[in-house]
Amino acid sequence: MTVTRRKFLALGAGSAAVAAGLSGCGSRSSLGASDELSMWCWTGSVNDDLIAQAEKGIAGTSKKLSMTRIGGDYKTKVLTSLAGKSLVPDIIGINDDVATYFPNADQFHDLNELGADKLKGDFLEWKWKLGITPDNKMMAFPMDTGPTALFYRRDIFEKAGLPTEPADVAAAAPDWESYIEVGKKAKQAVPGSAITDNITSVFLYALAQLPQRFMTPDGKYLADGDHIRKAWDLAVRVVKEGLSANAQDGSTDANAVVTNGRLVAFVGAVWWAQLGPKNAAPKTKGLWRVTPAPGGAGNRGGSFLAITKYCKDPEAAFAFISWLESSKNQAQSFLDPVLFPSTPASYTDSRLAAPDPFFGGQQIVDVFADSAKKYPGAYFSPYDTIIGDALKAELVNIEIGSKTSDQAWRDAQHQIDRELTRAGAI
Repeated sequence: MTVTRRKFLALGAGSAAVAAGLSGCGSRSSLGASDELSMWCWTGSVNDDLIAQAEKGIAGTSKKLSMTRIGGDYKTKVLTSLAGKSLVPDIIGINDDVATYFPNADQFHDLNELGADKLKGDFLEWKWKLGITPDNKMMAFPMDTGPTALFYRRDIFEKAGLPTEPADVAAAAPDWESYIEVGKKAKQAVPGSAITDNITSVFLYALAQLPQRFMTPDGKYLADGDHIRKAWDLAVRVVKEGLSANAQDGSTDANAVVTNGRLVAFVGAVWWAQLGPKNAAPKTKGLWRVTPAPGGAGNRGGSFLAITKYCKDPEAAFAFISWLESSKNQAQSFLDPVLFPSTPASYTDSRLAAPDPFFGGQQIVDVFADSAKKYPGAYFSPYDTIIGDALKAELVNIEIGSKTSDQAWRDAQHQIDRELTRAGAI
């Protein structure tokens, strides 16, 4: 399957607009009073204390921030506003699907023209690159990241006769194959034990470690390649070995398998510490540990900030976002709302480096910092969501037993072909 660069860039804009039901008409204007810079983000995407400071006034400028937290379908609201070209916020937050905004890059400032290039050395190189369009325009400024690691229950590992200290567990499970063997031993000692919540988690976290994903920057389709099939087969293997809890995302079982202790290990991103054990199993405080993930460093998640072309004062807007995402302020944002920094200088900040009582006093930031620095980085395309959704849906069909692996793979590829054709990409 080949997607030409011309279609990839030109038709992508049309497909993004059609998908959101956008009209592309209206007058050009931005939100807010003349002395304000308006900003849209979703709940939990920024530190409230830092935003409160900016709402009193943005240092070095005559502007103050006017922040709106958007609920519901945030992305559709943003794209609809951009298409109407009226009442567009000056600054918007963008999630890790930043590439899906690339077809609309003409509606954003090139941040290098505002001085971003001078700050490049302060950020993880791979994170910086994710905000740059295929035609080398810096559309989005780095916020947080989602480095991955292996979470495990020390008490269950001890009961199973497995290594219990982080360094020893990492040595016992340096790759996914050995991780499966560890899972088998845990299950033998504690029946019902699982090392993943569901099949798609294994696939997504294996994918998150790879230097290539679904497409190349010039539009070549890769999602039928050996590297994707290998991650797919790995996920299927974990299920066939009986090591998945079969707790599908969004189901009532998703938290239950953490609460009831069935999930004894999990390869997850840094944010899972809060959403998983701390939220679903607070009584397990002190029992969890973190160590490098089998298969190597990876990343899943992370956000960006962009300045729209309708911004009343781009220089003031850039002064704000570069201040908000400084290493000092990113360290504060790790404490609340647990956003892992994209600025390596933050990793030695005492606010991050403190021992975490929930993880037995372990300095877990060291593990995630190492993962963030070692992650190879990969290109995300505007069509990754289309491709990924089709693959995940068919993996679920395997886990619930409605399809064989080969049938599900073929059906996923056919579905992707249909969706990319409908989007005008092929």
